[in-house]
Amino acid sequence: MIIIFIRTAIIFLTLMIVMRLMGKRQIGEMQPFEFIITMIIADLACIPMADVSIPLVYGVVAILALFLLHQLIFLLENCGSFLQRVISGKPSVVINKNGVDLKELKRNDMSVSDLIESMRTQGYFSLDDVDYAIYEANGNLSALEKQKKEGYVPALSVLLISDGKINKSAAENTRLGESFVTDFLKKQNALLKDVAVMTADSNGRIYFQKRGEKYKICRETLPKEAQW
Repeated sequence: MIIIFIRTAIIFLTLMIVMRLMGKRQIGEMQPFEFIITMIIADLACIPMADVSIPLVYGVVAILALFLLHQLIFLLENCGSFLQRVISGKPSVVINKNGVDLKELKRNDMSVSDLIESMRTQGYFSLDDVDYAIYEANGNLSALEKQKKEGYVPALSVLLISDGKINKSAAENTRLGESFVTDFLKKQNALLKDVAVMTADSNGRIYFQKRGEKYKICRETLPKEAQW
Protein backbone atom coordinates (compact mmCIF):
# COMPACT_ATOMS: atom_id res chain seq x y z
CA MET A 1 0.00 0.00 0.00
CA ILE A 2 2.84 2.38 0.90
CA ILE A 3 4.61 1.54 -2.39
CA ILE A 4 1.49 2.41 -4.44
CA PHE A 5 1.16 5.68 -2.49
CA ILE A 6 4.78 6.63 -3.19
CA ARG A 7 4.50 5.69 -6.89
CA THR A 8 1.31 7.75 -7.20
CA ALA A 9 2.95 10.75 -5.52
CA ILE A 10 5.94 10.57 -7.87
CA ILE A 11 3.72 10.35 -10.98
CA PHE A 12 1.56 13.21 -9.66
CA LEU A 13 4.55 15.47 -9.11
CA THR A 14 5.93 14.57 -12.56
CA LEU A 15 2.59 15.37 -14.21
CA MET A 16 2.26 18.63 -12.31
CA ILE A 17 5.72 19.78 -13.44
CA VAL A 18 5.14 18.73 -17.07
CA MET A 19 1.69 20.36 -17.30
CA ARG A 20 3.07 23.59 -15.83
CA LEU A 21 5.88 23.56 -18.40
CA MET A 22 3.34 23.03 -21.21
CA GLY A 23 1.69 26.37 -20.41
CA LYS A 24 -1.41 27.82 -18.80
CA ARG A 25 -4.04 27.13 -21.45
CA GLN A 26 -7.38 25.78 -20.34
CA ILE A 27 -8.83 22.63 -21.95
CA GLY A 28 -11.12 24.68 -24.21
CA GLU A 29 -8.17 26.77 -25.41
CA MET A 30 -5.91 23.85 -26.35
CA GLN A 31 -4.86 23.18 -29.90
CA PRO A 32 -5.75 19.68 -31.20
CA PHE A 33 -2.23 18.27 -30.72
CA GLU A 34 -2.10 19.60 -27.16
CA PHE A 35 -5.40 17.95 -26.28
CA ILE A 36 -4.20 14.61 -27.73
CA ILE A 37 -0.93 14.76 -25.79
CA THR A 38 -2.81 15.59 -22.57
CA MET A 39 -5.11 12.59 -22.98
CA ILE A 40 -2.20 10.22 -23.69
CA ILE A 41 -0.29 11.54 -20.68
CA ALA A 42 -3.30 10.90 -18.44
CA ASP A 43 -3.55 7.33 -19.72
CA LEU A 44 0.18 6.66 -19.31
CA ALA A 45 0.11 7.99 -15.75
CA CYS A 46 -2.55 5.50 -14.63
CA ILE A 47 -0.64 2.36 -15.68
CA PRO A 48 2.49 2.61 -13.47
CA MET A 49 0.46 3.95 -10.55
CA ALA A 50 -1.83 0.92 -10.39
CA ASP A 51 0.50 -1.86 -11.62
CA VAL A 52 3.55 -2.29 -9.38
CA SER A 53 4.98 -4.89 -11.78
CA ILE A 54 5.75 -2.10 -14.26
CA PRO A 55 8.90 -0.11 -13.43
CA LEU A 56 7.98 3.41 -12.39
CA VAL A 57 10.69 4.85 -14.60
CA TYR A 58 8.81 3.61 -17.70
CA GLY A 59 5.89 5.87 -16.91
CA VAL A 60 8.08 8.86 -16.10
CA VAL A 61 10.13 8.45 -19.30
CA ALA A 62 6.98 8.13 -21.43
CA ILE A 63 5.52 11.32 -19.92
CA LEU A 64 8.76 13.22 -20.45
CA ALA A 65 8.95 11.93 -24.05
CA LEU A 66 5.48 13.32 -24.74
CA PHE A 67 6.52 16.63 -23.23
CA LEU A 68 9.51 16.77 -25.59
CA LEU A 69 7.18 16.02 -28.52
CA HIS A 70 4.94 18.86 -27.39
CA GLN A 71 7.90 21.26 -27.36
CA LEU A 72 9.04 20.03 -30.80
CA ILE A 73 5.58 20.54 -32.33
CA PHE A 74 5.39 23.97 -30.68
CA LEU A 75 8.70 24.95 -32.31
CA LEU A 76 7.52 23.66 -35.71
CA GLU A 77 4.35 25.73 -35.39
CA ASN A 78 6.44 28.85 -35.02
CA CYS A 79 8.53 28.11 -38.12
CA GLY A 80 5.88 29.48 -40.46
CA SER A 81 2.18 29.96 -41.14
CA PHE A 82 2.00 26.88 -43.40
CA LEU A 83 3.16 24.47 -40.67
CA GLN A 84 0.90 26.24 -38.18
CA ARG A 85 -2.13 25.62 -40.42
CA VAL A 86 -1.13 21.96 -40.96
CA ILE A 87 -0.65 21.25 -37.25
CA SER A 88 -3.36 23.34 -35.60
CA GLY A 89 -5.65 24.31 -38.46
CA LYS A 90 -6.85 27.85 -39.13
CA PRO A 91 -9.82 30.01 -38.09
CA SER A 92 -13.01 29.66 -40.16
CA VAL A 93 -15.29 32.62 -40.84
CA VAL A 94 -18.73 30.97 -40.71
CA ILE A 95 -20.81 34.18 -40.70
CA ASN A 96 -19.89 37.22 -42.78
CA LYS A 97 -21.68 40.25 -44.19
CA ASN A 98 -23.57 38.01 -46.63
CA GLY A 99 -24.79 35.63 -43.92
CA VAL A 100 -23.96 32.00 -43.10
CA ASP A 101 -21.12 30.40 -45.08
CA LEU A 102 -22.25 26.79 -45.57
CA LYS A 103 -18.97 25.79 -47.24
CA GLU A 104 -16.96 26.79 -44.18
CA LEU A 105 -19.41 24.96 -41.90
CA LYS A 106 -19.13 21.78 -43.96
CA ARG A 107 -15.34 22.08 -44.03
CA ASN A 108 -15.48 21.90 -40.23
CA ASP A 109 -18.05 19.04 -40.25
CA MET A 110 -20.68 21.30 -38.69
CA SER A 111 -24.29 22.18 -39.45
CA VAL A 112 -26.29 25.37 -39.07
CA SER A 113 -27.88 23.97 -35.90
CA ASP A 114 -24.37 23.47 -34.43
CA LEU A 115 -23.57 27.09 -35.26
CA ILE A 116 -26.79 28.34 -33.64
CA GLU A 117 -26.04 26.30 -30.51
CA SER A 118 -22.53 27.78 -30.29
CA MET A 119 -23.95 31.29 -30.71
CA ARG A 120 -26.46 30.76 -27.91
CA THR A 121 -23.63 29.85 -25.53
CA GLN A 122 -22.12 33.27 -26.40
CA GLY A 123 -25.43 35.04 -25.72
CA TYR A 124 -26.59 35.49 -29.33
CA PHE A 125 -30.03 34.09 -30.17
CA SER A 126 -30.34 35.13 -33.80
CA LEU A 127 -27.98 34.65 -36.76
CA ASP A 128 -28.10 38.35 -37.60
CA ASP A 129 -27.10 39.41 -34.09
CA VAL A 130 -23.50 39.38 -35.33
CA ASP A 131 -21.66 40.78 -38.35
CA TYR A 132 -19.00 38.09 -38.20
CA ALA A 133 -18.64 34.75 -36.43
CA ILE A 134 -15.36 32.85 -36.47
CA TYR A 135 -14.55 29.35 -35.27
CA GLU A 136 -11.02 29.57 -33.93
CA ALA A 137 -8.48 26.78 -34.47
CA ASN A 138 -9.14 25.55 -30.91
CA GLY A 139 -12.90 25.21 -31.58
CA ASN A 140 -14.07 28.31 -29.70
CA LEU A 141 -16.52 30.70 -31.35
CA SER A 142 -15.63 34.40 -31.58
CA ALA A 143 -18.25 36.89 -32.74
CA LEU A 144 -18.37 40.57 -33.69
CA GLU A 145 -21.71 41.85 -32.41
CA LYS A 146 -23.84 43.88 -34.78
CA GLN A 147 -24.84 47.39 -33.79
CA LYS A 148 -28.47 47.12 -32.68
CA LYS A 149 -30.98 49.44 -34.30
CA GLU A 150 -33.39 51.45 -32.16
CA GLY A 151 -36.55 49.50 -31.43
CA TYR A 152 -34.91 46.11 -31.86
CA VAL A 153 -36.52 43.53 -29.57
CA PRO A 154 -34.44 40.39 -28.98
CA ALA A 155 -36.24 37.06 -29.27
CA LEU A 156 -35.37 33.38 -29.53
CA SER A 157 -35.00 32.16 -33.14
CA VAL A 158 -35.75 28.64 -34.30
CA LEU A 159 -34.17 26.96 -37.31
CA LEU A 160 -36.83 26.11 -39.90
CA ILE A 161 -34.69 25.33 -42.96
CA SER A 162 -31.09 24.18 -43.05
CA ASP A 163 -29.24 23.38 -46.27
CA GLY A 164 -32.39 22.83 -48.30
CA LYS A 165 -34.23 20.71 -45.72
CA ILE A 166 -37.17 21.63 -43.49
CA ASN A 167 -36.65 21.15 -39.77
CA LYS A 168 -39.96 19.36 -39.20
CA SER A 169 -39.56 18.99 -35.44
CA ALA A 170 -38.99 22.75 -35.01
CA ALA A 171 -42.01 23.55 -37.19
CA GLU A 172 -44.18 21.22 -35.11
CA ASN A 173 -42.84 22.20 -31.69
CA THR A 174 -43.41 25.90 -32.36
CA ARG A 175 -46.82 25.15 -33.92
CA LEU A 176 -45.87 27.08 -37.02
CA GLY A 177 -46.37 24.01 -39.17
CA GLU A 178 -44.72 23.16 -42.47
CA SER A 179 -47.42 25.11 -44.30
CA PHE A 180 -46.04 28.35 -42.83
CA VAL A 181 -42.63 27.53 -44.31
CA THR A 182 -43.95 26.51 -47.72
CA ASP A 183 -46.22 29.60 -47.93
CA PHE A 184 -43.27 31.84 -47.11
CA LEU A 185 -41.17 30.19 -49.82
CA LYS A 186 -43.94 30.84 -52.36
CA LYS A 187 -43.95 34.53 -51.41
CA GLN A 188 -40.19 34.63 -51.93
CA ASN A 189 -40.49 32.70 -55.21
CA ALA A 190 -37.90 30.26 -53.85
CA LEU A 191 -37.50 26.49 -54.04
CA LEU A 192 -36.76 24.57 -50.87
CA LYS A 193 -33.55 23.08 -52.31
CA ASP A 194 -32.21 26.59 -53.02
CA VAL A 195 -32.56 27.79 -49.42
CA ALA A 196 -29.45 27.72 -47.27
CA VAL A 197 -30.92 28.99 -43.98
CA MET A 198 -34.29 30.13 -42.67
CA THR A 199 -35.04 30.99 -39.07
CA ALA A 200 -38.00 32.68 -37.38
CA ASP A 201 -38.35 34.32 -33.99
CA SER A 202 -41.41 34.84 -31.83
CA ASN A 203 -41.73 38.44 -33.10
CA GLY A 204 -42.28 37.24 -36.68
CA ARG A 205 -38.78 38.24 -37.77
CA ILE A 206 -37.51 35.91 -40.50
CA TYR A 207 -33.85 35.36 -41.37
CA PHE A 208 -33.82 34.08 -44.95
CA GLN A 209 -30.80 33.20 -47.08
CA LYS A 210 -30.66 31.49 -50.46
CA ARG A 211 -27.55 29.66 -51.59
CA GLY A 212 -24.91 32.00 -52.96
CA GLU A 213 -26.90 35.11 -52.01
CA LYS A 214 -26.86 37.60 -49.19
CA TYR A 215 -29.34 37.02 -46.39
CA LYS A 216 -32.36 39.25 -45.85
CA ILE A 217 -34.67 39.98 -42.94
CA CYS A 218 -38.43 39.73 -43.49
CA ARG A 219 -41.45 40.33 -41.30
CA GLU A 220 -44.30 37.82 -41.22
CA THR A 221 -47.48 37.47 -39.19
CA LEU A 222 -47.21 34.23 -37.27
CA PRO A 223 -50.14 31.83 -36.93
CA LYS A 224 -52.25 32.47 -33.83
CA GLU A 225 -51.45 29.03 -32.44
CA ALA A 226 -47.69 29.54 -32.78
CA GLN A 227 -45.83 29.70 -29.48
CA TRP A 228 -42.33 29.18 -28.09
